[in-house]
Order: sequence, then structure tokens, then C-alpha cells
Amino acid sequence: MMQAIGIAKSVGIKAVQCRSFHRSVGIVGMPNVGKSTLFNALTRTEQAQAANYPFCTIDPNVARVGVPDPRVHALAKMENSQKVIETQLEFVDIAGLVRGASKGEGLGNKFLDNIRQVAVIAHVVRCFEDVNILHVEETVDPLRDLDTIRTELLLADLQTVERRLEGLKKKKKSNEPGLHSLQEVLNRILPMLEEGQQLSNLTFDFPEEQVQFDRLQLLTAKKALYLCNVSEDDAATGNEMTEAVRKQVEAEGSVCLTVSGALEEAASAFEDEESQMEYLQCGGLEETGLTRVIRASQKLLQLQSYYTVGEKEARAWNIPQGATAPMAAGVIHSDFERLFIRAETVSFDDLMKAGSMKQAREKGFIRSEGKDYICQDGDVFNFLVGR
Repeated sequence: MMQAIGIAKSVGIKAVQCRSFHRSVGIVGMPNVGKSTLFNALTRTEQAQAANYPFCTIDPNVARVGVPDPRVHALAKMENSQKVIETQLEFVDIAGLVRGASKGEGLGNKFLDNIRQVAVIAHVVRCFEDVNILHVEETVDPLRDLDTIRTELLLADLQTVERRLEGLKKKKKSNEPGLHSLQEVLNRILPMLEEGQQLSNLTFDFPEEQVQFDRLQLLTAKKALYLCNVSEDDAATGNEMTEAVRKQVEAEGSVCLTVSGALEEAASAFEDEESQMEYLQCGGLEETGLTRVIRASQKLLQLQSYYTVGEKEARAWNIPQGATAPMAAGVIHSDFERLFIRAETVSFDDLMKAGSMKQAREKGFIRSEGKDYICQDGDVFNFLVGR
């Protein structure tokens, strides 16, 4: 028997990739609504070229950002860890969409293909006036822009479903597994798409039908949040345009955030975090847009964090809600799930109360959990696995 933490140090980053799951956020919207500026600010990079003309982002820019997590830093301080490693989310800056994208207009096909690869769609809508920044529709109207994007995604899904149904007609006598379930799924969602319904909250009673639905990678089935991009002056309070967007999307049960790409990008130019926060506070903000967007994305992705801590490093790991202890171990290394024996665990709160892992053990806070244990957010683990 061996402890999983020791192996995790030796296998490094490649080990984590042995057991990964989709956790990318695609930033989408009409051209010149501030997607690339917001991407630069949120990821604190200058990977995306912000320019005053449509389609300046052709290939999607990708950046991985650390998830702000005070708990992992508190663990590192408590155990005097040499290094702190936060968990990460991936942000993808995708080319701007125009009316007719579902028919290939602009960069429509590339745009739609890129969206299919992300888990969450972050819709950026322009809620600021600026005569120096052109709008592809000539006027600023966030509700119109939002309707345009969602219509194009819906039309693309409708085409996908119709093509699949047409293909199934040629396989009526086929005994290929799953065809009946796929037929049921397609027949259910076709009228929904024809009526203009989004599919993000759709579920199926039969597991095989849910699998077939997920495999379709439909654009309107993806979780979404909405980012109202405003001027620096409206960063703290929003404006009439943000209020209109918020009322519409919240009525649908979606998340709406007001952010200022210009303010966030200016703040990100400061080298230290303290100076960045001082600049944001001058604009009436108490935290970065990155923090709020990541928090919303984590919730939509139904992710939670667990931790490992030792002398060399304190590290946060992302797992889906409902994951078992072996699944959590498998995020560190795929072999850990297969060879899992048990997990020594303590909640973050209990560990902080104890003051150290040693004292937590002395106080009886550390539990021994088996293969059926459902992980809780904030668990601190030491996995024991076989050889």
C-alpha cells in the first residue's frame, strides 16, 4: 500500500491529464462587443488582439486561469507548504458571430465548431455607447444582439437534428445499438427547436437517451451565462441596457453579470494584485470580474474543490459534484482510481479549527472513507492506494 500524495508529486502535470473532464468557458458575441478586451482582462494576458473591425479574432485564443481560492492559501500557510497550486478553468475567446452564421455567413462555420468544443457559453453583449467603436449592426442594442446569437445557435441545432433524422431513415432496418434511443431523442427535441426553445435544462428519464442527447453536442443545450460589457463609469451600477438584459435572462433562470472590460483591462496592467484592487475600488468594485465570472462558471459546471496539502505543496483539485472518493483520486492519476483502497479525509473547516493536520488527527477529526464515499466541497484528502 502507498499514499497517493507521494506519487502525485512525481508524476506531475501529465498525471492530472490522465483523468480530466471538460471545464472550458467559451466567450462569444457579436463583433466589436468587447469579447477580446474582456478576455485579455479576465485572463490577464494580451493573447487576444482587440481591434476596431469585425473578425479580428479568427482562431480561438485559449488561456487557463487559476481559480481564486482562499482556502488553498490558508492550508499552505497552516502547513508551511513551499508551493500553492490553484485549480484552473479554461477560457476560449471565439470569433465574432453575425446574422446568417448558421448558413456560413462571416466565420459562421468556424464559430459554431469552436462553440461545440466548450462546456459553458459566456455571452458578451455590448451595453455601452462609443462612436469610436463600430457596431456590425450600426446601432447598439444588446437585446437584439442576444437574440441574433441565440437564433443562429438554434438554427444550427435545427440543421443538426434534421440531418440526423434524415440519416436515420436510411438505417430503419439496422440493428446498430442506440439507434432507437437516438430516434426518441431527436423526435422529442425537433418540435422544441422549431418553437425556438433552448435545451440547456432538458433531461431524459432513460440513461441511454441522455447519452445520445449529450453526444449530439447541441449548442442550445450548453450551460450559459451572460456578461453585460459596460463603460468604466457604469462598472459598479450598470445602466438601462444592462437592466433590460438582466430582466430577460434571469426570467429564464440564467445568470447575468455586469462587467467592464475596459476597467478590468486597465486594472490588469498593474503588476501587483494590491494595486489592481485599488484601481478597481476607485471604480466602485470590491472584486475582479475574473472572480465573479469564475464563480458563476464553477456553479454552472457543477464543480467543487478538494485539497491535498503537505510540506512541498498545497493544491486544489476540481471534481464534479457527486464524485466518489476513487473518482477524486483519479483526477490526480488514473491509476489511483483503479488501485484505490481508502481515503483519509477531514473537512477544511475542521482542519482550520484544529490548527494542523497533526492536531486534527489527535482530535479525531480525520475520518477513514471507502469507495462509496461521496466527496464534499472542501474535503482535504490523503489517498491510500495499492501497488
